[in-house]
Formats: sequence, structure tokens, C-alpha cells
Amino acid sequence: MKFLVINGPNLNMLGIREPDIYGKQDFASLQEYIRTQCTDAGVECELFQHNHEGSIVDRIQQAYFEDIDGIVINPAAYTHTSVAILDALKAVAIPTVEVHLSAIEKREAFRQFSYVSLTALKTIAGKGFAGYGEAIRYLKAYLEENA
Repeated sequence: MKFLVINGPNLNMLGIREPDIYGKQDFASLQEYIRTQCTDAGVECELFQHNHEGSIVDRIQQAYFEDIDGIVINPAAYTHTSVAILDALKAVAIPTVEVHLSAIEKREAFRQFSYVSLTALKTIAGKGFAGYGEAIRYLKAYLEENA
């Protein structure tokens, strides 16, 4: 089983950008956490981070032609603006779980709506790094149940 884990814009700035919201751990720590969670779950993973919407759309589309069984995505700011990412996820129809480090439902009004949630199996928000672990376990269980 192989998962593609996508992180959107500014997540590469973890530890620097608004640490009171996103924490003090850096992006390398998040990547290591994700790899460990995937290994522990017995899942291969590919990590992808990009600041450009089109690159994220391209990577989602590319996943359709590869052996990607599931997607974990933190679209970051594109959560609230990107119909293109929503459409790409719908087009490939690869089971997807959405993750957010912060509790988007408790943030500014414009951050409370997620386009990705319209297609994601589940949205996990406000659990910091642990949300990725939960997403990986949930997605694996879902795929095993629906094999």
C-alpha cells in the first residue's frame, strides 16, 4: 500500500511561520514524523510539498497513473480557495483524507470552509502533527475494509 502525502504552501516554513498557531517544530520534523507513521502502519509513502497550486494539481493527476492507493493532503491556504485542487482530487478518485495542523473551524471566517472537504473521506484538524498519523491509520483501515 502506498500513500502520497501532499503539503501545500508555506508548510515548508513550519517553525518560523506563526509558531503560536502552527507550532515550533520545523518542516523536516513533520516529514520525519510522517515517514515514521507510515512505516509503523506498514505503508509506503511519498512526500510532496509545493507552494504553487498548479504543481499540486499536476502531482495529484500524476498519482492516477502510479501505484498510489491513497492521498493525505494538507492543502494549507488552498483549502479555502482552490476549486482546481478539489477538481483534481475528484478526477483521480483516489481515496483522500484532509489534514490541518490548526483547528480551521476556530480560525478566521474565511478559513473555516474547505473545498477539499467536499471530496475527502474525512477531515482531521487541530491535532498538530498527530493529525497526519490519524489520517494515515484511517486511510489504511478504509482501504483494507474496501479492498
